[in-house]
Amino acid sequence: MKILLIEDDLQICEVTRKYFTSKGAEITIINNGSEAVSITQNELEGYSIVLLDIMLPGTDGFTICRNIRRISDIPIIFITARGHEEDILHGYDLGCDDYIVKPFLLSALFAKCSAMVKRNESCSDSVISCGAIKLDTRKLTCYVDNEEIELTPKEFSILSYLMEHQGWIVNRDTLLDKVWGDDFFGIDRVVDNTIKRIRKKLGNAGSQIHTVIGRGYKLTET
Repeated sequence: MKILLIEDDLQICEVTRKYFTSKGAEITIINNGSEAVSITQNELEGYSIVLLDIMLPGTDGFTICRNIRRISDIPIIFITARGHEEDILHGYDLGCDDYIVKPFLLSALFAKCSAMVKRNESCSDSVISCGAIKLDTRKLTCYVDNEEIELTPKEFSILSYLMEHQGWIVNRDTLLDKVWGDDFFGIDRVVDNTIKRIRKKLGNAGSQIHTVIGRGYKLTET
């Protein structure tokens, strides 16, 4: 487990670092909000979870949380002295996964982090990515460049099948069978029309779905 702790209280940083490393976790500490607000998606790669204070020098934790959520779905836990209901609700509105009011037990914090990371890792298997397109097959959501795209159930099913078979040529009969079922008695143009709608909804990413004349469709990263 690799932790990013964004906290300006040096004592909290030190005791948290000692406890977490004693449990086998790695921890990186940032003490200044202005430094943390410019964190990039690449810099977040490899971290398991973010522990985030709200009252920080430079830039507050709410702003940092908002910025992280624009680029990543990494688990975020607020650890803060601000325990007012409106602060807690605002934290969840911004996309935090948990909100802990100081003082806290290190053992409880570590347990929360461990459970959340395990849950996030198990859920990550449900996410399929290809180029700019990302599907969460459990939540039934589609994203293009992290912007959610609304798809009908049939559109989602077709795109999901193509995503699961990236680079393969999938013919119309296969899509009819997998998405509409054996009892469908319509025409195969329904597949073409649905693909057309999907491409339009995906915008520029729609060009990732290629028509292979006389054979079917193929999804690639570009």
